[in-house]
Amino acid sequence: MINREIIRIKIVQLTYAYYQNGNKNIDSAEKELFFSLSKAYDLYNYLLALIPAVTKEAGRRLEVAQARAHREGLAEPSQKFVFNRFALQLEENKALADFLSTQKFSWEDAAATIGQLFETIESSDIYQEYMNSKEDNYEADRELWRKLYKTFFMNNSELDAVLEDQSLYWNDDKEIVDTFVLKTIKRFKEQNGPKEELLPEWDSEEEKDFARKLFRAAILNDAQYQRYMSETSRNWDFSRLAYMDVILMQIALAEIMTFPNIPISVTINEYVDLAKLYSTRKSGAYINGMLDAIARNLVNSGRLLKYIEPKKEKAPKEKVVKVKAVKVHPKPLADENQEPAKPKRQRIKKTE
Repeated sequence: MINREIIRIKIVQLTYAYYQNGNKNIDSAEKELFFSLSKAYDLYNYLLALIPAVTKEAGRRLEVAQARAHREGLAEPSQKFVFNRFALQLEENKALADFLSTQKFSWEDAAATIGQLFETIESSDIYQEYMNSKEDNYEADRELWRKLYKTFFMNNSELDAVLEDQSLYWNDDKEIVDTFVLKTIKRFKEQNGPKEELLPEWDSEEEKDFARKLFRAAILNDAQYQRYMSETSRNWDFSRLAYMDVILMQIALAEIMTFPNIPISVTINEYVDLAKLYSTRKSGAYINGMLDAIARNLVNSGRLLKYIEPKKEKAPKEKVVKVKAVKVHPKPLADENQEPAKPKRQRIKKTE
């Protein structure tokens, strides 16, 4: 699950913290990095656990509604949502149950948030359409939760606040982790039952190696990378730059120099996007221009053996000739049967 997008974000955060921390220990900082990455995987599991938690809340309310129906002779309330096949499968999932058994936090500790989530879901058109639909199968049940998650769990400020209270690491993780939860919902299969596999914490050992190498290179070679910055901009003045801009370019240069298989353009685009999140309004354009210039300087001087696309030359601007408008007074049209007027002969003045 942990991919390079999450890794880059964490390395930006931890590199910034490393320089702010008086006790600069690279080994301790690396342990903190990997702990921070593991918390992103914890968040993935907690967000999946929200689905059975909301379903259980619906079950408790259904029991109350059933008791009232029996007491007052009303029609039996529908059990369709409570017995949603996908939600029940997720509740019984072995990997998720194993994770939750080791955690102190439980969604039962956030009963008010769960209750509010269910009430929002219950009053929605998505819920009503599902409850009124004659379609009754696993695919429909799974699709319901995909829609509900996208609509009510993503970009939910109240839910974000609860998660942030549990871990400060989750502040910047949820938007990315949401995409992995949706991916998991989509790939679930009924026949796999409780043994359905969740996404692994790491996609591969290669990703771990990427995180470790990038973080160490960014910090251990900081003087070298800052020298590259100075070479490209002779009037470089660090005091006038946003501190985060220096950090972002430093990590980007570490990636450009350390990983030969990652194209330069890919790296630059990634850190320009991060600049929009973590630095000033103008940082993205500035970092884009600086990194491109630094990379070209390194390639041209033979210090970087990577391909870089030739710089596009600006097409010369065409000269626009302004023509002064001349007001023309049209002569009245002659009668069509009338012969065209003969031009007047000019008198030639004789000179002696």
